[in-house]
Amino acid sequence: MHTPEQQDPRPPRRVKSWAAGVTAAATLALVAVTAVAYAGTGSGAKAGAGTQVAQLAAAAAPVPPAGFTLTWSDEFNGAAGTGVNTGTWKYDTGPGSTFGTGEIETMTNSTANVFQDGNGHLVLRALHSGTDPRAGWTSGRIETQAATFGANAGEVVRMESSIQQPNVTTANGAGYWPAFWMLGSTLRTGTPWPTSGEVDILEDINGRSSVFGTLHCGTNPGGPCNESTGLGSGERACAGCQTGYHTYAVEIDRSKSPEEIRWYLDGANYFTLPATRVDATTWNNAVHHPFFIIYDLAMGGGFPDAFGGGPNASTISGGQMNIDWVAVYNKKGGTTTPPAGNLSQGRPTTASSQENAGTAAGNATDGNTGTRWSSAFSDPQWLRVDLGGTHTINKVTLNWEAAYAKAFQIQTSNDGTNWTTIYSTTTGTGGVQTLNVSGSGRYVRMNGTQRATQYGYSLWEFQVFGS
Repeated sequence: MHTPEQQDPRPPRRVKSWAAGVTAAATLALVAVTAVAYAGTGSGAKAGAGTQVAQLAAAAAPVPPAGFTLTWSDEFNGAAGTGVNTGTWKYDTGPGSTFGTGEIETMTNSTANVFQDGNGHLVLRALHSGTDPRAGWTSGRIETQAATFGANAGEVVRMESSIQQPNVTTANGAGYWPAFWMLGSTLRTGTPWPTSGEVDILEDINGRSSVFGTLHCGTNPGGPCNESTGLGSGERACAGCQTGYHTYAVEIDRSKSPEEIRWYLDGANYFTLPATRVDATTWNNAVHHPFFIIYDLAMGGGFPDAFGGGPNASTISGGQMNIDWVAVYNKKGGTTTPPAGNLSQGRPTTASSQENAGTAAGNATDGNTGTRWSSAFSDPQWLRVDLGGTHTINKVTLNWEAAYAKAFQIQTSNDGTNWTTIYSTTTGTGGVQTLNVSGSGRYVRMNGTQRATQYGYSLWEFQVFGS
């Protein structure tokens, strides 16, 4: 009899190699997405037999759960037949063989595989051409530009999405592998997988109408997290998940001891993983940082193979994963209440660079003066916070570490591209600087142009006040 973890014997869902550096946060809007009716167009076995028909009107992301506030959401409101907004999302393209999972599809940025339908729906569609069921597949994979979604000490973060899995069955869906998941931000700055952490929120394979929830961490193979299997829920029934929309969520709870990760299907907690399952270093490396979010629809690979294999001659072309909405919510702990009027605490924060994995941009807006952002040792460098909407700005407080700015500007923007300077100095003093300013914008940044030391720029806290 296998343990729940052993029931999930598949390779990891890895990304390709990443260049060091932090990707700038993207402006993201509140989302509503639903099912979409499109016929499969590939020429594989029984091509198009998996056509999905729209059954529900587009729904908005729900109001935050009790105690939570909305941090980020998206609704895919582009015109019919258009790809995703590349200011918000990036395509992860190329052959599936490069992901380390045994997938056989090629991921593309074609609107045949990834598109918006003009009615608030995002669709990832797998298409087959030719007569060999193990070749000729294309599909789609996207991830957020921002890697800022997580929980600081004392907080809880919830990632949630409403999704219709591909409308296939075990008879015609062998090889289909839809997923909604996230990877640790430190992967983008050089920390190897799985040390950097991976949280799989939804996976299903072969049209089994199931859900698997998994944490990947530690070292591969083996290690404290049993890689490449990971620590997971095992297979859980997900009735109607191929034919209708269901919500899939995960909460990382750093407000309790021990910390824990909880997985939810339609609001019901079906699996909980406490931090005590692994050693403290493994847990901290995997969880104590932000994440970026990924959707993909893979074909074939180690996970489908572990449950019978595929695709095969009966596998249909044109199956699609439909996404209704995606949202990230945060709940503050009792020790991180922002000062009155502080607009920046807990908001998505990005930077031009970071010195190392432990000095990420979000550390400067987490309300914790024991964590900091620090940049590369060069000029210029910037730190930017997204306030989530346009605000009047009247004060900015900079709590510098020893590596401070001699020359810098405080700038605001409504679009994250065009900037207005509301404060400028060439005689910065370091320490705690409280600047009375007058301006407005959704984005506020510290733009450093001359360092006061041989090191980079380093801030314990970057606080923006206004209304």
